[in-house]
Amino acid sequence: MDRLQSALALYAEAMGYTYAAALRAAATIGVADHLRGRPRTAAELATATGTDPDALRRVLRLLAARDIVRESDGRFALTDKGAALRSDAPVSARAGILMFTDTMFWTMSHRIARTVRFDRPTFADVFGGTLDDYFEGAADVEALYYEGMETVSAAEHLILARRGVFPTTGTVVDVGGGRGGFLLTVLREHPGLRGVLLDRMEVVGRHRLDEPDVAGRWKAVPGNFLCEVPPADVHVLKRILHNWDDERSLRILANCRRAMPSHGRVLVIDAIVPEGNTPHQSKQMDFMMLAARTGQERTVAELAPLFGAAGLRLDQVVGTASVMSIAVGVPA
Repeated sequence: MDRLQSALALYAEAMGYTYAAALRAAATIGVADHLRGRPRTAAELATATGTDPDALRRVLRLLAARDIVRESDGRFALTDKGAALRSDAPVSARAGILMFTDTMFWTMSHRIARTVRFDRPTFADVFGGTLDDYFEGAADVEALYYEGMETVSAAEHLILARRGVFPTTGTVVDVGGGRGGFLLTVLREHPGLRGVLLDRMEVVGRHRLDEPDVAGRWKAVPGNFLCEVPPADVHVLKRILHNWDDERSLRILANCRRAMPSHGRVLVIDAIVPEGNTPHQSKQMDFMMLAARTGQERTVAELAPLFGAAGLRLDQVVGTASVMSIAVGVPA
């Protein structure tokens, strides 16, 4: 590639954010919900969504270039790839899209040049307060953030629960398990297991575990996993360690090690970064974590010393059909 072609290619890369912006616009106005059943023209969709038909057509044309919608004879239809944009999809991506493209991530990402220098802006430097302060001033954004996290995780639950890392019997603690969506899936897939949901009081108070098919096999426990976790045969850390620096990640793993028997295991479920230059969504996720200044996605080489320092041995890493992998730790 000569210098001219290099420049042209880099300009195209620099405009990549436009696809995410168009996707956010489509999710915000709910255009996909009006593509249920039959293709529609931009004018019909504009009437249904209260938007300008020409502007909407131009947004949809950009999304068609990424196979989110397809245009034919002036009518737009959702593709298989775009189906989860509907709010009533079996696993809707709408809330997750709005979360990933929220001002918080966009603004912090825009300042990444400062982050990679020593003059690193904190969240408070940019937004004038902590993340809790940010949410306190915008309850709708907080609700969207947690709904988005739940929907992103929900797309992975069944894939992870069936991956063969859970025993036939015993107790599983979902450490920082939110409202219990993953634990519910694990208990349904493994009827010989019992479960404990551990999270903050205000979170476990809104759990989703009260379902007839898992009745009597679970309990919800409020607590702080940075201080202590309940004893169990299996401790699950799903999307937990990536939120924390090495010091606090080690503390969480050590708490699990103290609470497990000799046959116990800890399952660290994160977007483990592969070595090399192969494209992988974990690298984008790690960039977002760097921008938000809250943690990081790790390679196997970065995880193994944390396991060792906590009195664990990294026994195996199990890949899945999602971006997530399962690092299995056992007592050293």
